[in-house]
Amino acid sequence: MTYPGSGGQWQPNDPNQQAPGGYPQPGYGQQPGYPQQGGYPQTGPQPQQGGYPQSGPQPVQGYPQTGPQGFQQPQTGGFAQQQYGQPNFGGLGGEPPKKRGKGPIIGAIAAVIVVALGVGATIFVLNRSSGDQAGQDNPTQAATNLVNSLSQGDVLGVLESLTPAESALLVDFNAKTTQRLKELKVYKEDADPNKLHGAAVEATDLKYDEAGAEKVNDHLTITKLIGGTVSFRADLNELPLTDEFMQAAFPDGVPTESTDEKVNIAEVVKETGEPIRIATVKVDDKWYPSLFYTVADYALVDAGEEWPSEPIANNGADTADKAVQEMVQAAINSDIERVIELLPPDEMGALHDAGPVLVEAAGRPSPAPVEVTKLDTVSTDAETGGQKVMLKEVEIKADGQTYRVAKDGDCYTAEGEGQTQQLCADDVAAEIGGTDMPADVQQALANLASGMLKNTGVVATEFDGKWYVSPLRTYSELGLTALSDLTPEDVLALVTMS
Repeated sequence: MTYPGSGGQWQPNDPNQQAPGGYPQPGYGQQPGYPQQGGYPQTGPQPQQGGYPQSGPQPVQGYPQTGPQGFQQPQTGGFAQQQYGQPNFGGLGGEPPKKRGKGPIIGAIAAVIVVALGVGATIFVLNRSSGDQAGQDNPTQAATNLVNSLSQGDVLGVLESLTPAESALLVDFNAKTTQRLKELKVYKEDADPNKLHGAAVEATDLKYDEAGAEKVNDHLTITKLIGGTVSFRADLNELPLTDEFMQAAFPDGVPTESTDEKVNIAEVVKETGEPIRIATVKVDDKWYPSLFYTVADYALVDAGEEWPSEPIANNGADTADKAVQEMVQAAINSDIERVIELLPPDEMGALHDAGPVLVEAAGRPSPAPVEVTKLDTVSTDAETGGQKVMLKEVEIKADGQTYRVAKDGDCYTAEGEGQTQQLCADDVAAEIGGTDMPADVQQALANLASGMLKNTGVVATEFDGKWYVSPLRTYSELGLTALSDLTPEDVLALVTMS
């Protein structure tokens, strides 16, 4: 069976590789005028990542900077910021402009690469066996299965309803994060990843416009939800956070009121003039709702574009290190098509399918006046799967100057413009906290910075014998890295300071 989305044979797990999984934000792209994410209102205090507060700094770029910022960074023709910068996800909603151009689509579709880590998630990630699939026989059943599982508080059912690759993306990250946050005494020891904590969703009498479903190609159909009711309740007190953490986070007491909301889908459709669109993907003769394809679909609709008839083919590198090196060069060259070729076809199938629109919208940007003359890296196993490629040394030429950055443990040394500057974890802590910072907070920041400076890298995964750069796994790996050197005392010090 041929998979048009990646330019090659459809493998059993392509573009949605079968594996244990996780389900992030219970919703989809935001339409003007209707509640947050597919009709599920954002209500009450919404903790981050799996229902709990973020426990480390959240980067604003998919590929974190790994060196000191002592020198001005050469610009790359605007491409790197468009491709990897954190997109303004809220831009998918709000009052639509009177005239739409193609420019916003770059940031909008780029939301696909980070939406799995979106804020407001209230569902833990749960391991599932590779043999237990929940694909459905048609797109409508697939979309209905997702919402029904969510309304029953069935985390396992929710996870199994998603495409296998989307499930796989966060399972290791969340499983390791859950354990690590237990060790840091943020989570209680009995925190159960199998249950929906802190929120409840109930969907009743859902109705789809089956005749109006859009068949994009042989593996992608857009279903349209037009009726039914979705109720949502959130209660911060039901989150399994430790008493110590709650006391530090809420010194004036935890809010006791729960939040209850109800959304009438038919009224939403009437107000917006559009049904709620849920993209479904066919994998190995079964249909699954797809979070990434749904976001990409809304981005295309918002930009007034249609799904391209031909995708951008996957074209990986021979090794993980080469994949990262080629990605860097493609970004410098403002070669959007090459960047997409180097994204994992199983995880980023939506971006491969929508890629031609990105390329057309970008036009022909000029390459940045930057030359990478040396890029040495080292690889190690990533906690989120695949290989983590970390910087050893990089040398670039820009504006007639040569710049060099080298890594040694948790220190980076930068040379350029006749200057040499070293940045270590203690320097970062002092820069963030200032001279009047309490000793326990300074130590916590130093531990946080040390873990990140030592371990930050870019994650690459292997697919069909080739290596690809995974923005989502890179982002997830950074979250684990931020926790690696912290202690329970550090967490309380940081929370108390904030």
